[in-house]
Amino acid sequence: MGVAIRRAGADDREDVIRLLDAALVHDPVSSWVFPEVEHRVRTHRALMGAFLDIALDEGYVDITEDGAAVALWWSVPAGHGDGEGDDAAQAGSAADGPALLRRAVDPDNERVEVIGRLTEAIHPTDRAHEYLHLIAVHPDRQGEGLGTALVTAVLDRCDRDGLHAYLEASNARSRDLYARLGFTFMGTTLDLPDGPPMWPMWRAPRA
Repeated sequence: MGVAIRRAGADDREDVIRLLDAALVHDPVSSWVFPEVEHRVRTHRALMGAFLDIALDEGYVDITEDGAAVALWWSVPAGHGDGEGDDAAQAGSAADGPALLRRAVDPDNERVEVIGRLTEAIHPTDRAHEYLHLIAVHPDRQGEGLGTALVTAVLDRCDRDGLHAYLEASNARSRDLYARLGFTFMGTTLDLPDGPPMWPMWRAPRA
């Protein structure tokens, strides 16, 4: 049987935040952003909520019908964020995003802002693509192929429409999974200061 997937909305907000928090609170990148465990447990949920709200407003959120897995995506146009032409004002405003996120989530934690600026700096701008920002599978349901189903549903559309896809893998296990789905490591890791690497990965549409 296939995995039933639907588009999440504002009514799903609390359930999705709980899922993101449970699945990602011990992820290497989350652990770097919030190195003190007690503080992470208190604050990580707020960061997940902020990411979700942005995705609901500016991107799209896919969730399995049983609520066990979720993916946050953006459709990114070519030239987005390069600061050229008519988009310059918008790009300048977007550059304040990491600072605004830090102020809203954890003002004394510089790493909330740092990771946003670092990922923005390496994000490809030359071609339109679908950007997988976050994906989460409930800890009790991992290994069932739910995450693969969520990603594949979008990649199938990318193949039909001739769209590229991009993500940053936060650990070696997910990097290897994405490679099996056709993503290619872009050659240089994003090494968080005194922290773990992230793997920028790109996928061209398949004929």
